[in-house]
Amino acid sequence: MVWRIGELLSDALQIHKTFGIIISMFPAIFLDRDGVIIENVSTYIRSWEDVRFIPKSLFALKKAQTSPYKIILVTNQSAVGRGILPINLAWEINQRLVEVIQQAGGRVDGIYMCPHAPGDNCDCRKPKPGLILQAAGEQSLDLQRSILIGDALSDLLAGQAAGIPRNILVRTGRGSEQEKLARLAELSSFQIFNDLADAVNAILDENPD
Repeated sequence: MVWRIGELLSDALQIHKTFGIIISMFPAIFLDRDGVIIENVSTYIRSWEDVRFIPKSLFALKKAQTSPYKIILVTNQSAVGRGILPINLAWEINQRLVEVIQQAGGRVDGIYMCPHAPGDNCDCRKPKPGLILQAAGEQSLDLQRSILIGDALSDLLAGQAAGIPRNILVRTGRGSEQEKLARLAELSSFQIFNDLADAVNAILDENPD
């Protein structure tokens, strides 16, 4: 299990070049957290009491448990950078989230979190691809065989910028409203599903092994 805070990635992105050929590279399903697995909260998730799982999301993660994909969460948590949420509490919420997922039969192979506020001009806040690229470098992920699932345009843009060919918008969270945005037409390609369960079912039906 990998926990990472987003950071400047000029060194991290050289991992493949530094170590040469990687013998085994893994496909991944990159998941946004809020709006995909748990409900969005307009005033930010500040404690575990604010966490509500989206229906069928735990079932979807259980179903993905035996798939060949690594399950990687990539999440913006600007409440930390805004001074609303201490970073240690943000990680405690993530830890508790993983524990519940595991208890339900699922798994999470890594969580990559951007703690910065929108004005911090970091490399990791989506729609920038920093979190995805950091995970790929550290976990030997094959982005060309990977998939991103999010509920916002910023998620899809991050996936596209990272070179992920298949980016999925779900209608949970902000997804139904984001689906209407004209800028979605700028994306080279994306799919839309009602929720994480529908998306995972489609992915695994195509790739049962």
